[in-house]
Amino acid sequence: MCDTLVALGNSTKDGSVIFAKNSDRDPNEAHELVIVPRTRHPEGSLLRCTYVEISQVPETYAVLLAKPFWIWGAEMGANEHGVVIGNEAVFTKIPPGKEPGMIGMDLLRLALERADTARNAVTVITQLLEQYGQSGNCGFAHKFYYHNSYLIADPQEAWVLETADRHWAAEQVKDIRTISNRITIGNKFDLASNGLVDYAIERGWCKSRDDFDFGHCYNDFILTRFSDSYKRYCRTTDILSAGRGNIGVETMISVLRDHGPENTNQYSPGRGLSGADVCKHASFGPIRIDQSTGSMISHLKPGMHTHWLTGTSAPCTGVFKPAWLDSELPDIDPAPQGKYDDQSLWWRHEVLHRTVLQDYQMRLNKYKDERDQLEKDFLHEAQQVMSASCEERQAFTARCFEKAGQATEQWIEQVRDLPIRGGQPILHRRAWQSFNQQADFQRYLA
Repeated sequence: MCDTLVALGNSTKDGSVIFAKNSDRDPNEAHELVIVPRTRHPEGSLLRCTYVEISQVPETYAVLLAKPFWIWGAEMGANEHGVVIGNEAVFTKIPPGKEPGMIGMDLLRLALERADTARNAVTVITQLLEQYGQSGNCGFAHKFYYHNSYLIADPQEAWVLETADRHWAAEQVKDIRTISNRITIGNKFDLASNGLVDYAIERGWCKSRDDFDFGHCYNDFILTRFSDSYKRYCRTTDILSAGRGNIGVETMISVLRDHGPENTNQYSPGRGLSGADVCKHASFGPIRIDQSTGSMISHLKPGMHTHWLTGTSAPCTGVFKPAWLDSELPDIDPAPQGKYDDQSLWWRHEVLHRTVLQDYQMRLNKYKDERDQLEKDFLHEAQQVMSASCEERQAFTARCFEKAGQATEQWIEQVRDLPIRGGQPILHRRAWQSFNQQADFQRYLA
């Protein structure tokens, strides 16, 4: 389960477009950051996606991807033209295909590689969707099948694209917009697939075009309800609405770390067997078996696109760091896998994250203020280097990743020294014992 949001220039404090997303996946489904350069391809060449092979285009754009390590596609990413996309799992009355095929994350990457505007990305995805459909397992630790929705933006505009099998509708964003794990487009949209309304009428989901509502007709009631997507959709919309005209990168960081309107000092990741917040934490299943495994914010100005990445799970425990697509990411190899690796950025942060989970409030409060100040420094300094050379910005990115890594190691030692007050609910403890055993991780929580 995920949440994606955008604010256009008429709603941000500096007139830019700002995009943000949390990627919610299995707890051990490590999140990888990758930059793929612009590439020319031989005529007639083929491209292998996660499961299927398709024709390659003559040239693909440079892309920054934030992705599950085992999938060719991505949950979120950006390209050299400032097109950014995030996807959501949606559950519809049309059963998702289980045979290996084109998955929604592959469609996202293909659009980034082939589209130079948000509107063109809508065209790329819908044409591929109508040609190949969407099907195949999208889960790492367990089988998971779904259809997809997308929030697509560039420095000028944004679109919401929501799908049900090969059917789809698209809506141009006017100011702020968020999506979650449900079809949110109703009876007003700007583009749609042929037969979208007729298909619903034939199945008795509505009587005519006049009473057609995409979400009402196509959403699967049970899975959509248990995803808690409506609560999260309302929460992200309310926060952006309240900040309209003054939304900045800091706003989006706060939203991606949000645990709901309740007193944050009382929040506990181990509380409850159901429900989901924007910053999601895994617990006892089957409803709470995924969590926020990576986060991305894109600050889009014409000619300057700054991306803020955690590259780690649980944004409430991690650090957002800047990157630019015309330079390189720092050396964060090796690419993470589904088992603990002390050389991996993602897994080294898991030591901090999973240690904090043992007594969330006390341990997070130990370093939260220092973390927030570090991010403020990064945000301030990023403004100073935006007009600098590619090499200077690349060096700045490397310094930010290095500082965040050093701080993470210090915070691990600080929180480990704290006593654990009381205890987490037994089912929550058992769930994390299982996650840790599966990742060969248990011995690193001493």
